[in-house]
Amino acid sequence: MTSGSEAAPAVPVRMRPEILALPAYRQGQAAPTGFKLSSNENPYDPLPGVLEAVDRATRQLHRYPNAAAPEITARLAEEWGVEPDEVIVAAGSVALLMQFTMAAAGHGDEVVFSWRAFEVYPWMTVLPGATAVPVPNTPDHRHDLDAMAAAITDRTRLVLVCSPNNPTSSAVTAVEFEAFMAQVPSDLLVILDEAYAEFVTDPAAVNGRALVHRYPNLVVLRTFSKAYGLAGLRIGYGIGPAAVLAPARTTIVPLSLTDHAQVAALASLDRGDELRERVANIAVRRDAVYEALLEQGWSGIPKPNGNFVWFPVGEQTPEALEVFRRHGIIARGYLPDGVRLTIGEEESVQNVLAAADEIARILR
Repeated sequence: MTSGSEAAPAVPVRMRPEILALPAYRQGQAAPTGFKLSSNENPYDPLPGVLEAVDRATRQLHRYPNAAAPEITARLAEEWGVEPDEVIVAAGSVALLMQFTMAAAGHGDEVVFSWRAFEVYPWMTVLPGATAVPVPNTPDHRHDLDAMAAAITDRTRLVLVCSPNNPTSSAVTAVEFEAFMAQVPSDLLVILDEAYAEFVTDPAAVNGRALVHRYPNLVVLRTFSKAYGLAGLRIGYGIGPAAVLAPARTTIVPLSLTDHAQVAALASLDRGDELRERVANIAVRRDAVYEALLEQGWSGIPKPNGNFVWFPVGEQTPEALEVFRRHGIIARGYLPDGVRLTIGEEESVQNVLAAADEIARILR
C-alpha cells in the first residue's frame, strides 16, 4: 500500500499478496525543532544508574546476549509473585504480541481486537496467515467488549484487549473485563496489552497484577519502553501460565533481546520510587491538559489514562496536524479517525493548548 498516487514498485520475485498489500509500520515523525509528541515516549532521561549499567554491558558487545534473560526473569517473577516459567521477556511487548500470534493463529484462524487500537494488531495477524476481526470502538472511543465477545467463533484463536487503549487512551474497567472473560471460552487465548498501565489513575480500571493466576487462558503484557523510558533499548515482558508461554518461546527471533536492555531494565526496577514520582508527574500534567481542553469546549475527547490524549477530529486530521505543526508540535495522525498527542515536557503544554484552541475554533 502506498500513499498518494504513487504506484507500488513491481516485485521481481513471487511474494505473498496479503503481505504486499500491507502498509509498513510507520514510526512517529521526528521533530527537528519543537516538540516530538508523536511516539508516546517518556520525556525524562533514563533513571539514575541505567546509563552506567548499559555502559558496562557495552564492553561485551563481541559476545552474544544471554537469551534466557535469567536475572530480569527472576526479578520480574519476584515483583509479580509468580514462578520464573510464568514470565516471558522479549525485545519489547510488540515482539511478544507477534510471538503469541505466530504461536496461536495460522491460515483459517481469526484474531479479534477492538478498532481503532494499536496499529500493529492488523498486520501482525496477517503475518502468520490469519484473518483480522476488528470490532469497532464504542462512540466514546472505548472497547465494546460485548461486541468483541459476540465476534468470537470456533475459528478465533486470539483476542486482544488494549488498556489503556492506544491511541484513544481509554481504559477498560475491572468489572467490564471480568464480565468479558466470563463470556470467553476457557481454551481461547486472551492477551491484556497493558503497555501504558503505569500511567493509569482510575481506580476502576483493570489491572493485570490483580489477575495473576485468575484465568488459565490470560497473558498480561507490559513494557519498559513507556513509563520506564527505555524505548530505545526494546524490552517488554509477559506474565501468564507456563504452559501458555511455552509455545511463544519457540517463535522468538533468536538472540533479539540484548544484554543492554536487560541490565537497563534491572537498574530501572531498582529505582521504583523515582519511577513512580516521574509517572505521577506525567499523569498530573495529562489531567491538567485534559481539563484545559474541556474548558476550551472540547467535548468528544475520552478521559485519558495513558501518557497521551486522543483528539477525535475525523476527516479533519490533516488540518489538525498542520495546526499542531505550526505551533511547534509533532503529533500522530490516524486517518480518518483523529490525532494522538503524547504528554511531553512541561514546556510543550502552552504550545499544545494554543494549537488545540485553534483547532477547536476551526471545528466549530
